Amino acid sequence: MINKKLTYAIFCLISPTLFTGCNATYHSQQVSSNEQNLTVGTVQREIHIGMSSADVISVLGSPNIVTTDENRQEVWVYDKISTETAYSKSSVGGSILILGASSSSGARSTTQKTLTVVVKFDNQSKVRDFAYHTSKF
Repeated sequence: MINKKLTYAIFCLISPTLFTGCNATYHSQQVSSNEQNLTVGTVQREIHIGMSSADVISVLGSPNIVTTDENRQEVWVYDKISTETAYSKSSVGGSILILGASSSSGARSTTQKTLTVVVKFDNQSKVRDFAYHTSKF
């Protein structure tokens, strides 16, 4: 009888952590796969003058902003911001944690990165100029 109760108690404590961890991992992978296309290296390697707007979309995806310049020619702006947070936690407890008492401490580090890409097109929807700016803080 004690074994069944103990097994059930352990299952109840562990299962929410497992399901939450899997969900967070899946979300992280989805966000990462969507962000991988827009990097400084991709812009430097793939974008060039004379490229069609369709080719730009296939490389960088849809722009955040579409506007026109002083000559009424189309300008696309890609503006990406990412935040990375690392958190380390140490705790003292073990079986004490199951009883509801624990002692823990941790440290957190946050880094933000920005990347802005501006692509200017001519009258034939071909890249006539492009620029980029990146920062990390």
